[in-house]
Amino acid sequence: MKLVRAELKDLMKKKLMRAGLKEDHADITAEILTWSDERGYHSHGAVRVEYYCERISKGGITVDPHFEFKETGPCSAIFEGDNGCGYVAATKAMEQAIEMAKKNGIAVVGVRNISHSGALGYYTEMAADQNLVAISFCQSDPMAVPTGGTEPYYGTNPISFAAPTADERKVVFDMATTVQAWGKILDKRSRGESIPDTWAVDEKGNPVTDPNKVNALVPIAGAKGYGLMMMVDIFSGILLGVPFGKHVSSMYHDCSKGRELGHMHIVMDPKRFTNIEEFMKNMSVTCDELNAIPPADGYDKVYYPGERAVMRRDKYYKNGGIEIVDAIYEYLKSDAIHFNRYDHKNRFAE
Repeated sequence: MKLVRAELKDLMKKKLMRAGLKEDHADITAEILTWSDERGYHSHGAVRVEYYCERISKGGITVDPHFEFKETGPCSAIFEGDNGCGYVAATKAMEQAIEMAKKNGIAVVGVRNISHSGALGYYTEMAADQNLVAISFCQSDPMAVPTGGTEPYYGTNPISFAAPTADERKVVFDMATTVQAWGKILDKRSRGESIPDTWAVDEKGNPVTDPNKVNALVPIAGAKGYGLMMMVDIFSGILLGVPFGKHVSSMYHDCSKGRELGHMHIVMDPKRFTNIEEFMKNMSVTCDELNAIPPADGYDKVYYPGERAVMRRDKYYKNGGIEIVDAIYEYLKSDAIHFNRYDHKNRFAE
C-alpha cells in the first residue's frame, strides 16, 4: 500500500488521539513516525502505532504530563518527562538543548522518565538544521546478550549523531548497538520475511533466520558493540538516575505502567571550536570525497551517513507514496484502537 505523506501522518495522528493522546502530542509523534517511514526506517514508523495506542489507552503513557526543564549548570540540564510520550519529551528537550548550545556553546540535556522515543536521527537532525552538531543516546529494555554471556542484559541502546554541511545535505548517522534493531525484526515479521543469520540467536545461542524464533539479539562487532551498549546505558541510564541494564522496564510486560526510560542529548555549536563557514564547507567536501571513492565489487557507490535515507524518501515521493504494509494500513483506517496484542508479553511481544 502506498500513501502520500499527509495521509499517512493524518491516519497515525488520529489513531493516537483516539487512544487518548493530546492533539499536539499526537501531531509530534505522527510527524516523527512519518519521518521514519519515508526514509525507509519502517521499524520505527507505522508498525509501532498499535503498540503505542495500547499503552496509551491502558495508562502506561501519561497523556497530560507535567514536563519540567531544570538547568543544573550553564551547559547542563535535566528534562523531567513524567512518563509522557517519549517522542514529545525528546523533541522538547532537544529544542531546549539547541537554545542552550546557541547561548553557551554546548548543551548536555538528560531526559528521564519517558516512554519509547523512536528513531534518534530525527532529534540529531533537528540540531543539524540549526547548523549545530549533536549526538543522542537512548537506553532500551534487555534483549541482547553481552559478549560471552547467555542471558540478555542490555537493550539495542542506539546512538545517533548529525552535522550540517554548506549545502542542503546533512550527515545523519543512527545505529543500534546490536547487529540489528528489534524493530527491524518486527518489520520482517509483519512482512513475512526471513532475517540474516547474523542478527539474532535462539535459546541455545545458535543463529536464526526465522524472525519468530529470535530469543536474543547480538552486539555489533562482538566485544566492541558490547562496550558501546554499556556506554549508552551509562550516559542515558545510570547517569540520569533511572533504571539501568537488566533493570530497564520491558516494553511489553505491563502496558499500564510508565517505563521510566532515559535519553541523552549532547549539542555543540561548531563556531565555538572553529570557523563555522569553514566547518560546513569541509563537511560538504567530506561528503563529496566519500562519494568520489571508487566503489568496491558489489557496491554502486560510497554513501555518507543519511544519504540513502533521503534517496529512499525522494524515491517514495516520485513513485506515488510511502510503502506501508497492507495490514498496518487496514489497522490505521479501522475503528479499533488496538487489539490487545502486547500487554504482558515477553521482550519480543510473544
